Amino acid sequence: MTSPNPPQTPGFPPSPPPGGDLWSQMTPAAPAASNASASGWEREVLEKLVFATIAEQRASRRWRLFGRLLWVALAVAIFWALMFKDASTTTTTTPHTAVVEVKGEIASGADASAESVVAAMRSAFEDAGARAVVLLINSPGGSPVQAGIINDEIVRLKAKYNKPLYAVVEETCASAAYYIAAAADEIFVDKASIVGSIGVLMDGFGFTGVMDKVGVERRLLTAGENKGFLDPFSPMSESQREHAHEMLSQIHTQFINVVKTGRGERLHETSETFSGLFWTGQQAVEMGLADKIGSLDYVAREVVKAEEVVDYTRRDNVAERLAKRFGAAVGSAAVQSMRANTSLPALR
Repeated sequence: MTSPNPPQTPGFPPSPPPGGDLWSQMTPAAPAASNASASGWEREVLEKLVFATIAEQRASRRWRLFGRLLWVALAVAIFWALMFKDASTTTTTTPHTAVVEVKGEIASGADASAESVVAAMRSAFEDAGARAVVLLINSPGGSPVQAGIINDEIVRLKAKYNKPLYAVVEETCASAAYYIAAAADEIFVDKASIVGSIGVLMDGFGFTGVMDKVGVERRLLTAGENKGFLDPFSPMSESQREHAHEMLSQIHTQFINVVKTGRGERLHETSETFSGLFWTGQQAVEMGLADKIGSLDYVAREVVKAEEVVDYTRRDNVAERLAKRFGAAVGSAAVQSMRANTSLPALR
């Protein structure tokens, strides 16, 4: 008869029982395999979610960077266009009246400097469509040097291109501004315009008396006995005063000769014509300092016979304005301070 338990070999563990015992031994391992399978699935899903989130964030960063670069590129394009855009008006070949403005103080570096006005006039004269050039003037005066350069260039350009140049006065055409207008073929004014002031001045201040009262000593060292004769804190000798008057007289004579040459027989000279006085436009016409009452539109329509008006005035672009405002303003202030202390001659 067979024993239900097979014999065991000495030195070995007992053999597992057949049937139910074997199944019961395998049963505990099944849940572990199931848990491992579930854990692998969750990890895979989490990894996919993480990678998708990272990819989305990267894409979002790329779009933000692209948008910023696009705005930067747009800003650079606008800045470039404003920086390097030519401020002058494009010339045209159709019949028209060319206009160049002379406004504000006539001085180097100003809007009405010789460099700016002469460049604009050259462009106007060179354009075959310009039937005539009009200087639209509204200026109280300024540098005799700048005015002389513009006056000489007007004479040269008129002869070279055989075109007329007219001066149209708005509010003011005084001193250096009239120095320029004298070279025009005709001068048109408003009846209430201010015209004239044919004279030269050199102004400044003297503080020597105040310094004596306060007890301040001026220590000015020069090489040359007359080097500091325009110093406001030093006394002016009689010989120095005479020298200054001689300089002013010479510049005044140059001014007078320019006016007489430009106006010719139209000028009705009196003892007050070159005294530095100024008059209304109506009085200026009566004195021969101006020719007629008329505006820019009147001259373009009735005199030039070309109603289309094209502006050739040179104007600063944005970059130049910023440079003048934030950078060159410092140098300009220094120059103005020096001019105030040295009292340079001016036609005002």
